[in-house]
Amino acid sequence: MSTNETGASQQAADELEVALADLARDTTRRPLLVALDFDGTLAPLVDDPDQSRMLAPATAALARLATRSDVRLALVSGRSVADLHRQAQAPEGTLLVGSHGGERGRVGEFGLEREPIRLEPEQADLLTRIGAGLTTVARGRDGVWVQHKPAAAVLHTRMAAAADADLATAQALALAGSLGVDALHGKDVVEVAVLRATKGMALQALRAELGSVVVLYAGDDTTDERAFAALTDADVTIKIGPGETLARLRSADPQAFCEQLARWADALAP
Repeated sequence: MSTNETGASQQAADELEVALADLARDTTRRPLLVALDFDGTLAPLVDDPDQSRMLAPATAALARLATRSDVRLALVSGRSVADLHRQAQAPEGTLLVGSHGGERGRVGEFGLEREPIRLEPEQADLLTRIGAGLTTVARGRDGVWVQHKPAAAVLHTRMAAAADADLATAQALALAGSLGVDALHGKDVVEVAVLRATKGMALQALRAELGSVVVLYAGDDTTDERAFAALTDADVTIKIGPGETLARLRSADPQAFCEQLARWADALAP
């Protein structure tokens, strides 16, 4: 890393530290919704999604935040709600938003409490065609595989060679276009859903339901930009890692962010 890059990274860390300190002190900005992406934010990105684990500082921070009456905690992920619940092991009371806003749930006393998804017959048929089409795209390509969700199918290319990943991604996007549905193109994934949902729409719904004065949202992927776009200047938006972003603040990587999050959770005023 060059001297200029090191200086910019330190400045971003300092700006985030100041913003979090201000938020910790200011009790007029509550009730507060703390909504966080999982992969690439609370957990490092790994080739095998089943091996993803929340970093220790994040686990400590979420446990602390879950005890407060003036803070609501939510995880907002591209994973299915069931998968998010299993991998994150979030504390009781945590709201879970999966499939980029297409699924909702909650961590209850006895496990996952999931809100059911009901598809119309036409939507169910479309989902079948999407799954079949993406399976055809993945066939014969090492490291390309398809994940099936209750209202979407996802093409994963993280473990594929660059040429295979690029071609599979282009074909998946073309498939979505031919079927007349939107596709979410994130880091090494293309998700094609039959229900219109984004992380931004999910956050707006949560804010209204909970009456949150301020939303703190952190994420690392292109799909998180829709969440940043849906929030206001009064909210705290944090981009994890490099790249252009609509977020006002930035943290270098999941480890740095989770350490800052843990310090902030401990510093929240009574």
